Amino acid sequence: MSYSPTPRERRLAAILLLLGALALAYFLLLHWWWVAPLRQIDASMDELQQTHARYAAAIAEQPQLEQRLAALGAGQAASSAFLPENDTNTAAAGLMQRVVDAVAAQAGNRGCVVSQKMPIPDPPATGGEPYRKASARVSLSCAIEPLAAVLHALEQGTPYLFVDELNIYRNPAAAQQDGAAPLEVQFTVSGYLRPARAAAQVQP
Repeated sequence: MSYSPTPRERRLAAILLLLGALALAYFLLLHWWWVAPLRQIDASMDELQQTHARYAAAIAEQPQLEQRLAALGAGQAASSAFLPENDTNTAAAGLMQRVVDAVAAQAGNRGCVVSQKMPIPDPPATGGEPYRKASARVSLSCAIEPLAAVLHALEQGTPYLFVDELNIYRNPAAAQQDGAAPLEVQFTVSGYLRPARAAAQVQP
């Protein structure tokens, strides 16, 4: 004799099948296409915020470094703390080359590429700066580890260089396609000319 399910059992089975179909539809249509990428983007944003906070703390030390540079005085004009170039235009070109060299040194560490660089012609002097300043604007496409190494190489070596206006972000579209997408980084790198050469530029 064959078993015939009761109406209650048929309703329970129908409910279970409906729940299974809804769960399958969620994973096929929503989770893998929307929820998972959004979670990945949230994780990337948290990582970027932490990285940005570390670099912001390093940038906050810039005034102390500038005070050290100002304390050198005219008697230390030949110090390696100053840029070796004669004028701000060639000094800006030298700054861009220093960034290129620092990035090239990290070629084996997950890669880092200079995507754009341009000099900032004759940046205006701000109050309290006794020396002539040269600056360049640089854009990188870089992973976190080589980026940290590049910034460290620029700010810890000689001549004294200063990194500011640092912006770090990750393209959300690239992050969805590749979880290891590089960071897009923009910053300004600056240095100071030797006092005697800086003074010669402003003489009539």
